[in-house]
Amino acid sequence: MATKPGQLPLVGILTPFPFIPSFEEKFSNQFQTLKPTDPSIPLHEFHKNQCQSVTALVSGIEIAVTKEFLDCLPSLGCIVLTCVGLDNIDLDECKKRGIVIGNAGTVYSEDVADYAIGLLIDVLRRISSGHRLVRSGLWPVNKEHSLGYKLSGKRIGIVGLGSTGSEVAKRLVAFNCSISYTSRNKKPLVPFSYYSNVVDLASHSDVLILTCELNKQTFHIINKDVMSALGKKGIIINVGRGALVDEKEMVRCLVQGELGGAGLDVFENEPHVPKELVEMDNVVLTHHNAVETLESYTDLHELVISNLEAFFSNKQLLSLVKYH
Repeated sequence: MATKPGQLPLVGILTPFPFIPSFEEKFSNQFQTLKPTDPSIPLHEFHKNQCQSVTALVSGIEIAVTKEFLDCLPSLGCIVLTCVGLDNIDLDECKKRGIVIGNAGTVYSEDVADYAIGLLIDVLRRISSGHRLVRSGLWPVNKEHSLGYKLSGKRIGIVGLGSTGSEVAKRLVAFNCSISYTSRNKKPLVPFSYYSNVVDLASHSDVLILTCELNKQTFHIINKDVMSALGKKGIIINVGRGALVDEKEMVRCLVQGELGGAGLDVFENEPHVPKELVEMDNVVLTHHNAVETLESYTDLHELVISNLEAFFSNKQLLSLVKYH
C-alpha cells in the first residue's frame, strides 16, 4: 500500500517491538509507529479510538485477532506476526477482509530445535534435578540418585515434520536415534518412518517431540490414548503450543507413574503452571523461551521490516501466510 511522498507509513505495534535497541533507529526511520502507552486505557478502547487509520500491524501471540478486534481497525490491510503460530488469528475473517498476513516463517526453527534437544537431554539425564541437588547443598548427604537414560538409540516420534520438526530430526540423526513422524501428509523425500496417526506413532516411540502448529485439528492431539500408547517410560517434549497436550491428563499420568517424564516450554494456561509439575524431578519446565536468542531476534527484526517494506511497496510478503 503506497503512502504519500515524505510521509512515513503508519504501523500499529501491539507487541513488545523492537526488542533489540539497535533496531529502534532503523525502524523509526522507516515507519511511524502507534502503540498503547497508557496502561489505564483498555486495549479495546485504544484500538477503537486511535487505530482507525492503521493499515499495517505488528503483533504477537499476546493479542487475539478476532472479528471484534478487526472491526476497530477498518483500514487494516496487513498483519505482520512476530510468532509462527496462527492460533490467535481469525483467518477466515482476515481472508474475507483481504488482509495479508506474514508470520515469523522459519527464523526460529533452528533455535527451537536446539531447545527441544536440550529439554530432552535434560529430562533423560536429570541435569536440572542434579543442579537443584548441588545448589541446595544436599549432595554430601544425599548419596542415592535415580539413574538417567542415554539419548543415543532412542525411538523418537516427531509430531509435525515442518521446518522445526525437520531441524529436530537432523539433530537426532547425530545421536543415532530411530526417527519416525506424523504430519498432515507423508513426505515422500523423507527417510523416516511415517505414521498417519499419533497413537500409532506413540506406540512405536520412546519419546514424542511436539513441533506442530495449534489448530482445531491438533488441539489436545496428545490425549489419554496417546499417552497410554507412549507408556510408563515415555517422555513428552513440547516446544509447540501448550494446548497440543491435554495438560490435566498429562499431569495425572505423570503423578501416577503412567509417563516417564516431560520437558515443557509451553503450557495451556500460560503463565500458570500446574503445581504438581513443579514438584517433579522427571519434569523440566521453562517459560516459553525456546525462540529467544539474539540471533533469532535479529533475524526476526530483519524479516518484520522486510515484510512491512514489501506491503507498503505493493509486493508479496516474504513470509506470506497462504489461506486455505
